[in-house]
Amino acid sequence: MSSQKPDITLYTSGTPNGQKASITLEELGVPYKVENIQISKNVQKEEWFLRINPNGRIPAIVDRTPSADGQKRNKRIFESGALMLYLCERYDKDHKLCYEYDTDEYWEVMEWLIWMQSGLGPMQGQANHFYRYAPEKIEYGINRYQTETKRLYQVLEDRLQEQKTNVKRSSGDSGPWIVGDKMTIADLANFAWINWAEWAGIDVAPFKLVKDWLDRINSRPAIQRGLDVPEPFEMKKKMQTKEGEEEYAKMHSNWVMKGQKEDAEKHQ
Repeated sequence: MSSQKPDITLYTSGTPNGQKASITLEELGVPYKVENIQISKNVQKEEWFLRINPNGRIPAIVDRTPSADGQKRNKRIFESGALMLYLCERYDKDHKLCYEYDTDEYWEVMEWLIWMQSGLGPMQGQANHFYRYAPEKIEYGINRYQTETKRLYQVLEDRLQEQKTNVKRSSGDSGPWIVGDKMTIADLANFAWINWAEWAGIDVAPFKLVKDWLDRINSRPAIQRGLDVPEPFEMKKKMQTKEGEEEYAKMHSNWVMKGQKEDAEKHQ
């Protein structure tokens, strides 16, 4: 970690991508301030925020931590994967959540992080949309994206089985993990989405190693602190009753469809 006291502001909301950022910060023990970006009110599309992330999405950070020689900095980082990499590169000198550059494990973390960014996240996001938000229940869309998400869960299940078989673990190690013998940002990035599996209408239970991995990560105090940023994580509690599930779905569906309508009108 830099010798300078970190001065980081996290701009986020309680979504899988937003939680990637906050759980990484919490696991690294890096202090940060939080700005709650109310995406239901389209705050992420306001001009001031577009100067931080021109794509108008959360999460993003601004790092004002002075450089080692005391020079002022005002570094923006947007896109959750880039943000996780930045935090590890700058604030994880002991390689708690990553591996030393150019080792085999370093590149494997990159592979599984990009796999999540380009596959699991987008596919489960589409499953969320067709299953929860679309004004019409289109069975083709639901089946297409739920099936692809389950296929990706099986890829991860197979990876964890490979790790369980081939990676020698020290006494007390709670693996298997996606890469090597410890939890890394590859695990955190994938966890942040799979932890929302039921929201996409997917049952994790058939993927036994994935379920165990999910529970192990959820049991960590830093993870629970990060999930409650910028406000308490209520999805799982709401899902315990039909009424709570419907209320949560309606609340989120309203702003999702409103945002989609505004984008459609703007980009005709």
